[in-house]
Amino acid sequence: MGPMEERPLRILAADDSAVMRGVMWKLFQRHAEDRSSELPRMELCGVALDGVDCLESVKRLSPDVLVLDLEMPRLNGLEVLRRLQVENPGLPVIMCSAHTERGARSTLEALACGAADYVTKPAEQRDFASAMLSLSQQLLPRIAALAKGAKRKQESVVARGGSGNAGNAPAGAALPKLSAPIELVVIGLSTGGPSALEQLLPRLPADFPVPVLIVQHMPKLFTGALAERLDKCCSLRVKEAYENAMIRPGTIWLAPGDAHMEVGPGNGLTDRQDGGLAGRSSRVRLHQREPLNHCRPAVDYLFFSAARMYGAAALALVMTGMGADGLDGARAVHERGGVVLAQDEASSAVWGMPAKVTEAGIASATLPLAEIAGALKQRVDAGRLTKMDTARHAASAMASRREINDGLL
Repeated sequence: MGPMEERPLRILAADDSAVMRGVMWKLFQRHAEDRSSELPRMELCGVALDGVDCLESVKRLSPDVLVLDLEMPRLNGLEVLRRLQVENPGLPVIMCSAHTERGARSTLEALACGAADYVTKPAEQRDFASAMLSLSQQLLPRIAALAKGAKRKQESVVARGGSGNAGNAPAGAALPKLSAPIELVVIGLSTGGPSALEQLLPRLPADFPVPVLIVQHMPKLFTGALAERLDKCCSLRVKEAYENAMIRPGTIWLAPGDAHMEVGPGNGLTDRQDGGLAGRSSRVRLHQREPLNHCRPAVDYLFFSAARMYGAAALALVMTGMGADGLDGARAVHERGGVVLAQDEASSAVWGMPAKVTEAGIASATLPLAEIAGALKQRVDAGRLTKMDTARHAASAMASRREINDGLL
């Protein structure tokens, strides 16, 4: 079948709110009537009133994507997710979350339990037009991206004869040749990011020798809750960034929702005025400029500043997420001599952002999630060993010259 003849994506929605179910029906009806949309065709194949009904509907309707409410009678969203991880682990699930502190924490738990992404419920469900617009902008692109990703992974598994091995080269073999010692790691992610961070960051040791800054596309309440959650499972400290925070090894700074984060000089110094190591005086800079790539915080702002401040001493990592945020910034890091790494398709919830840098030819390596922490440690440690060897060699040469000079006196 050609692209126009492919069947519509089948969506199941589970929500105990009659208003939300009505919004969902209307949303997919309007999308079906919108001939100008670049998104694939979709249909709401069913709605479920509670968790038990949801599990039965999944078996009966075989949806491509499930949109799942958190708070439901009989079985709540988290309980449904845990069951699905056993009964239907390949089904992409998008959580529908309340924009509250409790909703943020529950959503992060859901993402850790296997949900691929989330959308926030409209604040006023009675405002039908606003609810429709909000869900249309949030939900439909996520459904399209997750369904596409699930299909490609399924086809990849079939092509490999059912093997779950992505066939990637070992991280060490893919690492670039050593250049400048790395002094800063910057990371950008979106869809699937919280779960990926929970797997990556705990693998970094407490003595990881360089600071780490992260932009994860999330609203304000969610980034604060995510930083707290990650801090509990990591050897390094994880904190939500604030203006003028000192950038030092031992702390991972997470950009707050609704604010762009950059690396800036501290103590009034300009770039590289600290003897070649910008990190000695770097500070977090936050600002409220217009969204970039439809995002605030935007990965590109962080990456551009890392390239400007650190040059070849920056390492930029682009991980799972929709869109192209981070591509231009990663290119700037690459052009300044820094290192760019990307997460591979098989381990990404959505291979959008990392695919862009890989396809642009600026990623030194494209790695499975399980190998990224090892690659970071190897790249950072190797650079520092080279730096130490150079210093030892210089000290030895200086000592030899002193001995020669003493012998001539």
